Amino acid sequence: MVGAFLYVLGCREPLPGLHERYVAARWRQTLGSTMHCVAGDGVGILAGAVLSSVFGLAGLAEVAVEYILGFAFGWTIFQALFMRDMAGGSYRRALTSTFMAELLSMNLLMAGMVPTVMALKARIPSAADPMSPSFWFVMSMGLLVGFIIAYPMNWWLVANHLKHGMMTVRPAGAAAAAPAMHDHAAHDHAMHEHDAPAGGMSHAAPHMAMDGAKPWPPVPVMAVLSFVALAAGVAIALLSRRM
Repeated sequence: MVGAFLYVLGCREPLPGLHERYVAARWRQTLGSTMHCVAGDGVGILAGAVLSSVFGLAGLAEVAVEYILGFAFGWTIFQALFMRDMAGGSYRRALTSTFMAELLSMNLLMAGMVPTVMALKARIPSAADPMSPSFWFVMSMGLLVGFIIAYPMNWWLVANHLKHGMMTVRPAGAAAAAPAMHDHAAHDHAMHEHDAPAGGMSHAAPHMAMDGAKPWPPVPVMAVLSFVALAAGVAIALLSRRM
């Protein structure tokens, strides 16, 4: 229910052809971007949690399995595969251009999710069993908290044109035939076709080409902060587990 509400609030256009205007607000772009991250990474994380339960993994081993599968699924499928048309149809280019954005968002998602899940599992013994409703409740709560923690990072990624913000890239003909409200999307598409650098961020190459501004704070700084947040989340989770 929460996911459906957020989808309608952030992504579902009220009338056909109004998507560009509807998602023009930065908060809606960030909401859609964060939902996209949680949906993709969440599938891998849930698979990792089930496998960890089956093979008796716990603690750091469980976190590692969930992180690897969550990142792999979110990056290779939900980011690179689903967005390869924005990278000129090249899957390899899409992998390169979406790696950093996926990494930063994933780190913050896990920073919120890991301590939440471990704290709840410590208080709900049945939550360790994937066959129990408690397991899915706990994982859902973990993803919800992870969504909240990852939202600010996605705001920064969208604001610096390192993520797409769920904007629409329409074929030139369709954009030309649309009402004036689609002019911005058509311009973005044209810039994407002619100016996007081969190694640039596929989600935002049009915007980067237009303003040429570099992200602030710089990407390496945000990467370090994301790993600090992840480490803090894992540390809190392990401490709460011992207590």
